[in-house]
This record gives sequence, structure tokens and C-alpha cells, in this order.
Amino acid sequence: MPLAYLAGPDVFLPDAPAQAARKSAICARHGITALPPLNEDVASLASMPEAEAWRVIFAKDLAMMERADLIIANLTPFRGASADAGTLLELGWFLGRGRPIFAYSNSATPFAARSQAQTAVVPDPMPGLTVGGFGLPDNLMIPGAVEQGGGLPIFLPPGGADVPFDSLEVFSLCVAAAAARLKS
Repeated sequence: MPLAYLAGPDVFLPDAPAQAARKSAICARHGITALPPLNEDVASLASMPEAEAWRVIFAKDLAMMERADLIIANLTPFRGASADAGTLLELGWFLGRGRPIFAYSNSATPFAARSQAQTAVVPDPMPGLTVGGFGLPDNLMIPGAVEQGGGLPIFLPPGGADVPFDSLEVFSLCVAAAAARLKS
């Protein structure tokens, strides 16, 4: 079974291990083994100084990415108008290595609209800057990387409306399409 690194800010959910188990079960139903980057397996993490802990997490996640055959990335906006910065770095890592990339977002709101809404909350640091939205779900480099890496677009909520951050509806669609693409 192919190994899929499950990138995304899901690791910050209060029930991250349970969410990872649900995602892993969905992947298994489609013949994919999930590699969720949780930190519960690092026993001494809580007792480490922060300067050591983040390096241990980085090394562990990088080793997991090295093992993975593909990435399934949660690109739902995280604490801003765009996807989680760490997830984007991981997506770029897979693109750079020519490994398959599949991604989804639980937000159906286009990037430009989210960016505009964000500047209503947080003042624009440089008024007059534009956002090249192109009707895309995020900055054009992100859907470009996803399509280049997996041949499929970013999966979005089918009804055209945002779904809850922890919903697995769009994730399930993405996993099913990834499994079908990997078989072809």
C-alpha cells in the first residue's frame, strides 16, 4: 500500500489523535497507509527545552516525509487567508522530489475574497497592494503545485459553501481520487 503523508494544521486540533485515526481509516479503505505527523510518539517531548523540541519534531516529520510515497495536504485556511505555512513547505518538498501531491480545502471561498475579508480584520500593511486571485482557492502557486504534482485540482466542498474545519467530507473525496489516480 502506498504511504501518504497527511500534511495540515490538523495536528493543532484538540482531538488531533482521534482526527488522525479517522483520516487513517478513510485512507485504509482506499488502499493507502496514512502517515499523520503527530507528536505523541515522541515520549520525552514534554520535558525537552523548546529549542530542542521543535528540532526533534522537524527531524521526525522530515523522516516521515522521506518514507512517504505521496502527500495529501489539508490546505484549509489556517489563522489567516491562506493555508498553513508549514503545510505549504511540505507541499513544496514533495513537488521538489517529484512525488505525487493531492490536496483539499474545507473552504469554498476564493483566496481573493478571503484576503479582502482578512484586511478588514487586520489592517493592510501596504495599502494598494493587489491580490492575484484568479478565482483560485489560494495563491496561484499552491494550486499550480498541486496540479503539477498530482494532475488534479485542489478538492473543495461540493456544495460551494465552506464546511467545518475538521469535516472529513472533502478529505474523503480527495483520498478516493488520489487512490484512483495512483491505480491508473
